[in-house]
Amino acid sequence: MKKTLLTVVLLIGSTVLFAQEETKKDEAPKEGWTRGGNISFLFNQSAFNADWLGGGTSNIAGNLSLTYDFNYRKGDITWDNKIIADYGLTKLKDQEFTRKTNDRFEYNSLLGKQIKESNWYYSFFLNFRTQFDKGYEFGEETVLDGTGTVIGTRETRTETTHIFSPAFLQFGPGMLWKKSDNLKVNIAPATAKFIFVDGDFTEQASQAEIDLFNEAGGYFGVEANETSRFEFGAALNGYAKFDIMKNISMENILNLYSNYLEDPQNVDIDYTANIVMTINKYLSTNVTFQAIYDDNAVGAFQIREVFGLGVNYGF
Repeated sequence: MKKTLLTVVLLIGSTVLFAQEETKKDEAPKEGWTRGGNISFLFNQSAFNADWLGGGTSNIAGNLSLTYDFNYRKGDITWDNKIIADYGLTKLKDQEFTRKTNDRFEYNSLLGKQIKESNWYYSFFLNFRTQFDKGYEFGEETVLDGTGTVIGTRETRTETTHIFSPAFLQFGPGMLWKKSDNLKVNIAPATAKFIFVDGDFTEQASQAEIDLFNEAGGYFGVEANETSRFEFGAALNGYAKFDIMKNISMENILNLYSNYLEDPQNVDIDYTANIVMTINKYLSTNVTFQAIYDDNAVGAFQIREVFGLGVNYGF
């Protein structure tokens, strides 16, 4: 855990240093609203006929992504807003159910008041995260005929999440270091965090079930028969975007959080790297890597990687 955290910190640190050199060429920021966004669609498909001997399963997959920034600057006041939305599905020929490859909605807002003529600001941030669709845990069950003889298995699924369950809300005051819209770090040592869930996922009847449920960590940290959890801690949010070379850009988003009230040494980590290799105005190759560590969800790193040819539209 410590080695992985150190690796992530070193990676984002080197990225920030490189990006800082890039931002020296930036012009003075314009006042008023600046808006911009991008929609991309990644599509993957593989097909094998019955005589193909090399192995493989026919599949089809698609991923739709939206990012939209709307930022405001007036004098010594800045207000940065970013919306991130992703949704992806994949279908394997031999699987009964379509499965999600990605599902995220996130809104970030960061208000800052500049301290004299420096790169430092008094700040207040807000972050909200949830998902669009139901999430499932997949398994198998035995299929019997009328005589009780096993004739095979079939795939099953159990709903484990859905929209606003869970939903995460963080906010708090802090200090912002901002070189440009593409390079900034916010430190918030007094951050409130709420986790909201559907009571159907935490409902327990007997005291024995309640004790067992809570001992297992609850549902995303929310205890039995509750629908929310409150935490108070420190948050660090970093953002760096720069061009690696012509037509290749890299965006880095790092979020760290430590809960003062329970196991502060267990730092929640959410790191995302987006690399876009532009072919022309509408086509690009997109690579997304995301690593999440949150011991309220699972005591291990969650890893997501998406690679594909994308159809893009900027606005």
